[in-house]
Amino acid sequence: MNQYILSCCSTCDITAQHLKDINVEYTPFHFFIDGKEYKDDLGQTIAYEDFYRMMEEGADTRTSQINVSEYVDYFTPFLESGNDVLHVSLSSGLSGTSNSAMNAARILKERFPEREIIIVDSLAAASGYGLMMDKAASLRDEGLTIYELRDWLENNKLKLHHWFFSTDLKYYVKGGRISKTSGVVGTILGICPLLDMDANGRLTPREKIRTKKKVIRQIVKMMEEHAQNGADYSEKVYLCHSACLDDAEAVANLVEEKFGKINGKPLINYIGTTIGSHTGPGTVALFFWGDERK
Repeated sequence: MNQYILSCCSTCDITAQHLKDINVEYTPFHFFIDGKEYKDDLGQTIAYEDFYRMMEEGADTRTSQINVSEYVDYFTPFLESGNDVLHVSLSSGLSGTSNSAMNAARILKERFPEREIIIVDSLAAASGYGLMMDKAASLRDEGLTIYELRDWLENNKLKLHHWFFSTDLKYYVKGGRISKTSGVVGTILGICPLLDMDANGRLTPREKIRTKKKVIRQIVKMMEEHAQNGADYSEKVYLCHSACLDDAEAVANLVEEKFGKINGKPLINYIGTTIGSHTGPGTVALFFWGDERK
């Protein structure tokens, strides 16, 4: 049986060491701070604390997805070494990078007709995408072929839930998701938007909740409503945050209180520089396996 490389993008928002430990390759997005370009290398070049501090101080941030040429350069050494590639991309609902990866695969198939290059659109993001890669690596290690793992991912990716809340509305205003007036009023009232990822891999507002304490309870209630096997949920739980660790820990502690059978402690990571360029500081996200997203 041919060996295959399991691969993803840096927007999986788990650590570089975690990816190394589970033998998953990654390729970086790009981000810009006040016009200077950096690679999103999972916090290795710029510490996440420094990145979010710069945002708080008013730095302008923007991002650049991985283009076709970069994917061709990234995939080629794996193929030259005799490996097939299964690459799982950031959600097509958030970025065109999945399409770029597919175009690169078509180009490389002509050069390496004997090799298999499979692209799966994760319909996932941030550490939810990371949780998917962790599960995929486990299934690969259990002996799934590249085709069996592709099929499992396609059949189960919408069972991966993403729930987000934000306690700082100024980045919603900056990104044009809400008006300046709504941002001011929402801040005065202590509004914390609760969002999830829909079946098309897009972030969708669900509720406007007053006070952080209430939104923390509500995000865990969403897990109670949707998690596999309810209170008997026994898979892993991941969280990520943008410079608000105390809030993420409050969610994690409540998850542990409600779900006594989870696989290990909830794992908390930072929201990386690509996605964090859009969310800004003050966002917490919770990820778990559950019923199929609508």
